[in-house]
Amino acid sequence: MHKHGKILNWVNITLLVLVVVLSGCRMTVSLTGGNIDPRAKTVYVQTFTNNSSLVNPTLSQEFTTALKNRIQNQTPLTIINNTGGDYNLEGEIINYTITPIAIQGNDAAAMNRLTITVRVRFSNSFDENQDFDQSFSRYADYPSTQNFTSVESTLVNEINEALTEDIFNKAFVNW
Repeated sequence: MHKHGKILNWVNITLLVLVVVLSGCRMTVSLTGGNIDPRAKTVYVQTFTNNSSLVNPTLSQEFTTALKNRIQNQTPLTIINNTGGDYNLEGEIINYTITPIAIQGNDAAAMNRLTITVRVRFSNSFDENQDFDQSFSRYADYPSTQNFTSVESTLVNEINEALTEDIFNKAFVNW
């Protein structure tokens, strides 16, 4: 065998071994929790009251639970039941509205939009420069031919997912 043949054979074997070894490895990179102080252990999440003019009786609890779940799933923080956590999230639901969009030629709406706006006050006991008082708003559209009560739960879940992601990113990732 030539010198080049031995080198190519060795390179092929090395590449094969690398492929086998690397295919068994899994590397994950997480961008969440990027701004959590290493000293932080706790977070308080107040129940967000629904102060909107149109009231969904379960929205307050559903939103608060969704926010707590996101924090629990993406940080090592322990949620406590009283103020005084290393981080504190408080606020209220200030808007829950349904508006017609995509008006057709006969002035009827082809689509409707559910919008939820939440005002959040965040405090960081380690760095008050990270504190904020801000409103977050998200919406979901649905065909006007659908009965709102039949799609409301799905829309609320979708909006809560987006809202809690925005709030989490502002509070803990600081993007």
